Amino acid sequence: MNKVMSRTAARPRPRHRPPTRRDTRRPGGAPPRTPSRPAATTPAGKPGTPPETPRPAPEAPRTAPVTAVRQPRPTDVFADRLLAVLSGQRPVHWMLRHTAGRAYDELARLAEHSPLRTRGTRPVVHDIGYYVPSEGTLEVFARIAAGDRLRAMAFRLELGKDLRWRCTAVETGPK
Repeated sequence: MNKVMSRTAARPRPRHRPPTRRDTRRPGGAPPRTPSRPAATTPAGKPGTPPETPRPAPEAPRTAPVTAVRQPRPTDVFADRLLAVLSGQRPVHWMLRHTAGRAYDELARLAEHSPLRTRGTRPVVHDIGYYVPSEGTLEVFARIAAGDRLRAMAFRLELGKDLRWRCTAVETGPK
């Protein structure tokens, strides 16, 4: 009995490698490489021919100097994260790795009431300020804007032994 395949292959696929990408938007290829050693000045096998004048090496394209990408400050990152939790956009356990001590319990208690949740416009961080009481510690305040209303949020960040910032206290202003 012969087995009949219902699918006919238009082209046999090679079994040794995956199919290649055929994207027409990609550039044609890499630019040609320049040799590391200059080529011989006289062609081989032709005595008496004048030596070729060496061409100057092609100049590398000039581009703007690369500037380092500025990393966001921990105050900005934590203000956005805490706002997402306290406004109900993210669950409380999203901050579990980023808190230490009683801060997670405080955050869970605060998040039950969603003190920064608003109807209509989404709350955003309007302004951030901080105070450095000691090395490796930041006390941060943030003004949260939702429409024409401003609210307050304060939190404390401490730098751990693993050089990661963690939130150790959270408070919000009255509703």
